Amino acid sequence: MDRIWAPWRLAFVEGKDGGGPAAYRTGCIFCDYPRAPGSPVDEVYDRERLVVHAREHAFVIMNKYPYSNGHVMVVPRVHTHELEALPPEVAAGLSILLRDTVAAVRTAYQPHGLNLGMNMGRAAGAGLADHVHWHVVPRWNGDTNFMPVFSDTRVISEGLLEAYDRLRRVLGP
Repeated sequence: MDRIWAPWRLAFVEGKDGGGPAAYRTGCIFCDYPRAPGSPVDEVYDRERLVVHAREHAFVIMNKYPYSNGHVMVVPRVHTHELEALPPEVAAGLSILLRDTVAAVRTAYQPHGLNLGMNMGRAAGAGLADHVHWHVVPRWNGDTNFMPVFSDTRVISEGLLEAYDRLRRVLGP
């Protein structure tokens, strides 16, 4: 049997990185993780925390467990599990940042297509159901191969920090 080693996933499985199975998590990863310890609520950090870009109402963060190279999430700064509960100015800011993130991912990766998705609630497949967020996933013709079909494994060819740097160059501070 062949093995593909992904040791960085152990922290996720054990819930030690703030992510991972909900049973292991406390607090909200999107409210707590982007901030450096002791920083003000509205101050998000960058490369160390994988926050690619931040604006008044939302921020862009790398997905630590991506479906493809360049997989990011666009997250409102308001904690809610209901999209309709976002104040209008936050919803508008989130929408504009989502649009700009799509443009940045297109520029940085030249994908053949994109998946944009928001899973609301556990029944809809949300792994982090308590804080709404958009996934932006670049896709290429032929990027679905035998690995996810037969072995439930994804092969990601670019490291998170390399993807972060590539997107940061496009989105800027």
